[in-house]
Amino acid sequence: MQDIALNVFIVLFCVAVFAGFIDSIAGGGGLIVIPAMLIMGIAPLDTLGTNKLQSQFGSASATIAYARRGHVNLREQLPMALMAMLGGALGAIAAGFVPSSVLRTIMPFLLIAIALYFALKPQMSDVDSHRRITPFVFGLVIAPLIGFYDGVFGPGAGSFYMLAFVALAGFGMLKATAHTKLLNFGSNIGGFIVFAIGGSVLWKLGLAMGVGQFIGAQVGSRFAMKNGAKIIRPLLVASCLAMATKLLIDASSGWSIATIWETIFPN
Repeated sequence: MQDIALNVFIVLFCVAVFAGFIDSIAGGGGLIVIPAMLIMGIAPLDTLGTNKLQSQFGSASATIAYARRGHVNLREQLPMALMAMLGGALGAIAAGFVPSSVLRTIMPFLLIAIALYFALKPQMSDVDSHRRITPFVFGLVIAPLIGFYDGVFGPGAGSFYMLAFVALAGFGMLKATAHTKLLNFGSNIGGFIVFAIGGSVLWKLGLAMGVGQFIGAQVGSRFAMKNGAKIIRPLLVASCLAMATKLLIDASSGWSIATIWETIFPN
């Protein structure tokens, strides 16, 4: 367990506030928080576990804010969130057996494809459209599948949830964002449980950053609800492109998330 200086707490708290704001609207908070924690000297395994702890506060904060305004029904969507949690836990357990080199190769291109989808698809708004699969199938297949990915690797999971809700469930942008945060919360819990059992969580730092995430997510979710698709759509596109760029840069960098996974869980 690391001893952490006060200035590290302060810097990472501020980073968490910003990450919570961005993540509550467009996702990608993990790619803000994880590099910052590594740069501040947090050990890689502790970084991943602590990130799962603090990110729960952001996703829970945003979920509560959206639910209070009626954009997501927590009781109705609980089974779907539980399936995402199961997927997240299984993904974290399976992390050591998944070839991270494959994820490192395909992830940037998938994120670019998502960005192009949201950038070029006409008439995208907060109004629901045609539903292509039933809620039962979505909860049984899509939620745990993306949750599994979130547990294995993580970056871009929110973007995948958004794409699935818009393209398959027919949700409008604001409704998709609200439900994305709920499922993010579920898969974060699943991954966190595995890391916590393994003793890879810095509790004091994670809780302090969690407070920052909660504050940032409250501000971000209110901003999203006020502006709807006109702000969610461009931020989602920008977030996907930023994540893709970061992962492409990381492909030749010792700080890459995929490299960290290979170090911790050699295939």
